[in-house]
Amino acid sequence: MDIIIISADFNEKKKLIFRISGGILTASGYGIRGCCYFESSGFREKSTHGERMKPVRIIAKQPNSKMCFVCGLENRFGLRSRFFELETGELLGLFRPADEHQGYPGRLHGGLAATILDETIGRCIMISQSDSIWGVTVEFSMRLRKPIPLDQEVRVVGRVLKDGKRIFEGSGEILLPGGIVAVEARGKYLKMDISKIADFDVDEQQWRVRSSDDDPVSIEL
Repeated sequence: MDIIIISADFNEKKKLIFRISGGILTASGYGIRGCCYFESSGFREKSTHGERMKPVRIIAKQPNSKMCFVCGLENRFGLRSRFFELETGELLGLFRPADEHQGYPGRLHGGLAATILDETIGRCIMISQSDSIWGVTVEFSMRLRKPIPLDQEVRVVGRVLKDGKRIFEGSGEILLPGGIVAVEARGKYLKMDISKIADFDVDEQQWRVRSSDDDPVSIEL
């Protein structure tokens, strides 16, 4: 978060302390005269206490593959995630953790939280370009706010923040019920055609959209 002080009157007898926790700004001190506000830095604005949700329409589903750890439907150790393009221009990722995905008891492993966030942000470029153009991770960082339970579906939302000729930047969050942000991440990605990344046979890898009866038509965010 970026904190911007609009006006303030400080001297050696006046002190003001700002703290941000979970997207909530608090100020404390004495002899304070002034005001401030804060803006996000590319993250979805969600309080750690949750807030009123709004339905967002799903407009398309992205392809799955055969053996990818994140989206491979035949990888019995993987996440088997599904990805949906939203009317907001964002990308939604969904998966239900298995017991094998545990870190601490009853909690999703932090490394897998990074994995699904990285995949979701990297896939966002497919919304505006061909699904043969992938985001290859150049930089990635994340902040863990709350643990992610194993006993419920995980929702991930990502977006492109800046789209250049060869590089794009994006951000994303893992959301708990009520819109509470559990993990947030930001990354920089190189745009590459899959044919230049790996020996990828579309038919062999079963890279295609696979509709399911339980695919959502909208999501509350």
